[in-house]
Amino acid sequence: MSSFADQVQESPQPDMASLLEQFEPIKTIKHGDVIAGIVMHIDHDGILVDTGHKSEGFVPSREMRSMSMEVLSKLQTGDEIFAYVIQSDSGEDPSILSVDRARGEMGWLRLQKCLDNTTTIEGVIRGFNKGGAIVEVDGVQGFVPISHLAPLAVRPVETTQEDMMAQRVGESIQMRLLELNRRRNRVILSERLVREQEREEKKDQLLVDLQEGQVRKGRVSGLSSFGAFVDMGGADGLIHISELSWESVGSPDEVVQIGEELDVYVLKVDREARKIALSLRRLHPEPWETVPDRYQVGQVVDGTITKLTNFGAFARLEGFVEGLIHISELADRMVTHPKEVVNVGDEVKLKIIRMEPERRRLGLSLKQVEEHEEQWEEQLESTE
Repeated sequence: MSSFADQVQESPQPDMASLLEQFEPIKTIKHGDVIAGIVMHIDHDGILVDTGHKSEGFVPSREMRSMSMEVLSKLQTGDEIFAYVIQSDSGEDPSILSVDRARGEMGWLRLQKCLDNTTTIEGVIRGFNKGGAIVEVDGVQGFVPISHLAPLAVRPVETTQEDMMAQRVGESIQMRLLELNRRRNRVILSERLVREQEREEKKDQLLVDLQEGQVRKGRVSGLSSFGAFVDMGGADGLIHISELSWESVGSPDEVVQIGEELDVYVLKVDREARKIALSLRRLHPEPWETVPDRYQVGQVVDGTITKLTNFGAFARLEGFVEGLIHISELADRMVTHPKEVVNVGDEVKLKIIRMEPERRRLGLSLKQVEEHEEQWEEQLESTE
């Protein structure tokens, strides 16, 4: 009678393949799986794929439409591709796979990751409707509401908003996810949030770089009753209406227009409040600074009466340069009020009798011009 040890020694030793079959069951793939496979063969009917599982897989041409001709032309035997299992293998037939659906499934996973991490994602505008833009992101269709699209650029008068939006079809844009619902196939995104974040980052840098007294280039991005906003490359600065011109300005559009490119003077940078004050008029000499270059005492000039007071009349020579005609200099007779001699809007000849440009003052005379003209007429009559 043989011992247990003898029986064990006499029994045949199993090979490694048999052991693996006992302890590692053959893997199968099922509907809905997303798998990585190796390209075995490519022809006009589709792609044969080694799935690394129980059977091979086949991607019909109708299930790889998302692959561009450029990508297909570069695809070779041995390359790895991802595919979605539409139908698991049945007997000797291979599994039916889809590259298009795999891209969509992986797109959903990437979208979820972007939503969780609050990161941006790139997509392509495929069309528009009255509510916003239809976009494609990694094989998944999404929607950008019109309120979350980036502001339209300044458009020609004859171009409609619809035309401007249609021109963006095919454009790649960066977006932030607002809502993601796989069950309802709902993806809502925002381009505006990304642009706003970019502008804030640019504004941070601009606030660091800007120095008062600098001259920078910008583009007029908006107008209001109190001034003009200028885009300086990521951040807006304000030109207050009083800083648009040395002359009186009734409305900003008298001086600048939206879309106009111009140089601006950096008046003030408030880094705490994140505000930038700009000036247009500081790029030109202040009129009173150059008054001595253009006028002198004794000179006869043209003026327009702008205001009447009990003690005299004010007359504008140019822009902000005004002078006072004291009541005693209006006529060579007694005058109780300037309205006896002049009215607002009258254009008159005046003689400069005093100049104080540092105090922004000019003394003018109406009567001395008239006296000079009378003396001139008397001289002419005496020579005849």
